[in-house]
Amino acid sequence: MKCSEFLQLLDDELDQKMAAEVRAAIESHTLKCEHCEVVFNTTLKTIEIYKSNEVYELPAGLRERLHAAIMVKCKSCK
Repeated sequence: MKCSEFLQLLDDELDQKMAAEVRAAIESHTLKCEHCEVVFNTTLKTIEIYKSNEVYELPAGLRERLHAAIMVKCKSCK
């Protein structure tokens, strides 16, 4: 499996809507590919945090930098 194939199947894997053979191929790929393992684990953790409704305080200055970066990106998409 290539990383691009993994990314295409990520949603179905997270929703657990795939055949056992495909799930096994994904698991095998993430054991060999650190990048895809990080993507998978980070995505899972993000979903868990979102579902738990936990509020996290950002370190001083990070909120402003993050907001500025988002605004720059939004302005470039117009």
